[in-house]
Amino acid sequence: MTVSPHILVVDDDREISRLVARFLGSNGCRVSVAGSGREMDRMLDASRLDLIVLDLMLPGEDGLSICRRLRLGSQVPIIMLTAKGEDVDRIIGLEMGADDYLSKPFNPRELLARIKAVLRRAPRSTATPTAADARVLTFLGWRIDRGLRNLESPDGTRVVVTGAEFDLLQAFCEWPGRVLSREQLLDLTQGRSAGSFERSIDVLVSRLRRKLECAPHHPEIIKTVRSGGYLFTPMVAPA
Repeated sequence: MTVSPHILVVDDDREISRLVARFLGSNGCRVSVAGSGREMDRMLDASRLDLIVLDLMLPGEDGLSICRRLRLGSQVPIIMLTAKGEDVDRIIGLEMGADDYLSKPFNPRELLARIKAVLRRAPRSTATPTAADARVLTFLGWRIDRGLRNLESPDGTRVVVTGAEFDLLQAFCEWPGRVLSREQLLDLTQGRSAGSFERSIDVLVSRLRRKLECAPHHPEIIKTVRSGGYLFTPMVAPA
């Protein structure tokens, strides 16, 4: 099962951003939009991104400067967009660390093809660094041991969870910061086994919230995303 990649489109042309977001969304991507480098930074702080589509000509900090700055601390794939077609702009963009380059106007299908190609080349660590091969993962002081299938609270108390609850929590820990639909969660936890149905995910989420959340009716760890599914909000790290 492939989890929908989270794409950020950084372009001050709202019409282009809207059209690109609509097209990518209809082709299995989760899309966010930013109109400037400052908006992009806020989204980077709030969400895990799989790829950035970055316009060269932006108000304030331009795309080349943003690309250079991103590469100082991030390997998130970048596809640069520009209204210019000169080779020098393409070369400079690639030298700054962009993974690919596309000139405006462009066919959205070509952009989608380039996004898929770049994501195929991207190392797994850029998409799921917390879900590598670590046996023990931590979040907000909680510890989840995937070998022993144990869950410990921040005060070191073992919390009893069912097998299905553990599988769901493990899936959330492997995909933090992602909106996962009920269908995706079923595939990650039950493999579409006979008798599985999407409502069962809601039941399991409710049970996990009662064990993890300080206020289960106002959850902060597992949030519901309307028409989307569920979002596991904490940062997850290997112990």
